[in-house]
Amino acid sequence: MKQYIVKTLLAGAAVLALAACDDNSWNEDYLDGFTTPDNTDVQTVEYTLTADDYKSIATNATNKALAGEELASALAAVQSRQQFSEAISPEAYLPAFLSSTSFPYFALSNGSAVKVTYNIATAEPEELAKMNAATGYTLSEDNYKTIYGSDDNYAMALSPSNGLNNVPAILKAEFPDAEQGDYVVVNYNWSLTDPVFGTVVPDEPTPGFEMTSALDGIDTGDVITVRGYVTGLCARGYIVTDKSGSILNYIPSGFDPTAYPIGSQIEVTAPVSSYNKGWQLDGANIQSETVTPADEAYTFPAPTVLDGAALDQVITRTDNELAMYVQYTGTVAVNGNNINIKVDGAETAQGSAYFALDAIKAELTDGAQVTVRGYVIAIAGTRYVNTVVNEVVAGAASAPRHVAAVASEGRTALYYFNGSNWSQPNNATALSAAQCMEIAGYSTLTAAQADANLPIFLKVNFPYATEGTQRYVVYDEYKTGYVARQYVYDGAEWAQNNNTETATLQFVRNNGEWKADPSVVIVLPSGRNQELSTLYFQACTDWVYENIDVPLGSTSITSGFGYVTTYGNNEYYAGTSAYQGNVDLRADKAAAQYPDGYAGMSDAEIQALMKKRFETEVMPGALAKIHPDAAPMEGVQVTYTITFGTYDGANATETIRYEVTAPGTFTFLDCTWNNQ
Repeated sequence: MKQYIVKTLLAGAAVLALAACDDNSWNEDYLDGFTTPDNTDVQTVEYTLTADDYKSIATNATNKALAGEELASALAAVQSRQQFSEAISPEAYLPAFLSSTSFPYFALSNGSAVKVTYNIATAEPEELAKMNAATGYTLSEDNYKTIYGSDDNYAMALSPSNGLNNVPAILKAEFPDAEQGDYVVVNYNWSLTDPVFGTVVPDEPTPGFEMTSALDGIDTGDVITVRGYVTGLCARGYIVTDKSGSILNYIPSGFDPTAYPIGSQIEVTAPVSSYNKGWQLDGANIQSETVTPADEAYTFPAPTVLDGAALDQVITRTDNELAMYVQYTGTVAVNGNNINIKVDGAETAQGSAYFALDAIKAELTDGAQVTVRGYVIAIAGTRYVNTVVNEVVAGAASAPRHVAAVASEGRTALYYFNGSNWSQPNNATALSAAQCMEIAGYSTLTAAQADANLPIFLKVNFPYATEGTQRYVVYDEYKTGYVARQYVYDGAEWAQNNNTETATLQFVRNNGEWKADPSVVIVLPSGRNQELSTLYFQACTDWVYENIDVPLGSTSITSGFGYVTTYGNNEYYAGTSAYQGNVDLRADKAAAQYPDGYAGMSDAEIQALMKKRFETEVMPGALAKIHPDAAPMEGVQVTYTITFGTYDGANATETIRYEVTAPGTFTFLDCTWNNQ
């Protein structure tokens, strides 16, 4: 079974305009009685793979066995990327799918053919391939110590004075065996303000700023104005401290901790509320608020140290209390979003980091022995001591340290190694977990979420891009790891350059098995206005004009000089006629059109020469023009079989075959007119 072309034009084939002819011309001897062969017993199906089909191909048991462990990941990528690749070819991995019940036409009988349209990966840029192999790295506490140059005075975040310019040296130390072209995705914390270590609040308050004592005797519903300092931060608000104590201003959504640096002077007016035995300000209903960054750092008082027994005592409170600055030591237990600290000696109570910022979370790893300092603000579930954590100390605390609890956010950057130094490429963006959260509501993206949202992200973040601008985006893909994509701006929208081509390949079912066979059968009906015949025979006429008549001196396809007639739609080098849709083998007509070409030859000799030219020159030339992508396939004889009409005073139907021996190259095999 071959691919049948009966009544549809081939996409992309160019046909020169035909010259007009009247019914009194020589062309009136057309083949009215010609009919195409009956091919109704052949079932040929055209099918385009769907997303579900790529999944079926990737999970097919036969294909998994074929791929083995070596190509298992490449086969899995067929599903996620919805495309074949050099390693996982359609020739090898489509037959099992076509034979499975996942294929709607799996029951087709032997002799049937299906033309499958699919996606296949093209060679991706080396730069993109390297990015897709990038290693992920998160700056550690030791890295931050190195950056700040101290084991005591440092912050778990980069800042304007201790920023990204320090990262290349860190990467050089962490990746001593890096090779040119390597990429690393670096995750880090960033603070908009520099931490200040070891300073104290001045004896004289800032002129015009006087702390209140507004927290004495508060009650639910009171609207109070608190003037003091920001002394603690979490993802749900800030601690404000005045002369009378400390309280959490609870802000349920939209809170930006970077706007409230520790030590800032603040004046806030809001209602009083309570939650889980702790006083709060109702941050959802703030009446007024003024924040002024402090010129001097805030110095915390000595914390109240809670051992296990003291922690158990805290959870027995029965009334609402103000926030209390404390310190306790224990073992971190992480359970999903819950971060607890188990303190030795506590029978019931556990510490609990309340909506900790990313910089704090990074230090509270499961199983770590830590000392935390911060504000106890509530009791959750009768046992958890909710604490707005300001500082985390590895192990048990000794002398007070000045690790700054700066407001920070998690960020991500991509770095490239040029063989000697690390730097950030200027044509790539690496998305942080926070950016992924903003984009899709999760810290990672699925491929579908990336498809839908990354073009929008680029349009928002690069509003001045010019047409043709290319940019790479690296993100953490759900259950996959870091993935890089290349996008191109067309002047209006960003679109992914996924290095994918759409291709079509024919499969033939024989002896119960499907096998790739791109062979083609073409039926060219005789007669006027036969669209497919006009296409092929005009290509033949064009070939004769360009390759035979022009070298003879012809300057126009309608000049009548040479083998092509003045109509420009038929020729007598091989006899092809786009007007009649056949091959005209009349020797007298050929000799009359170009006498010099046939001088001294008999009719039989002229006809034999025209047939030879058709077989080996003219039709191969037309096929190369119409089917430039035809190519041989290993293990398969790729053939083009063409049925066409002839006229030599009588109508006849012939069939000629060619083998594709090289890309766009058609080698003559046989023709039925030689069997007569």
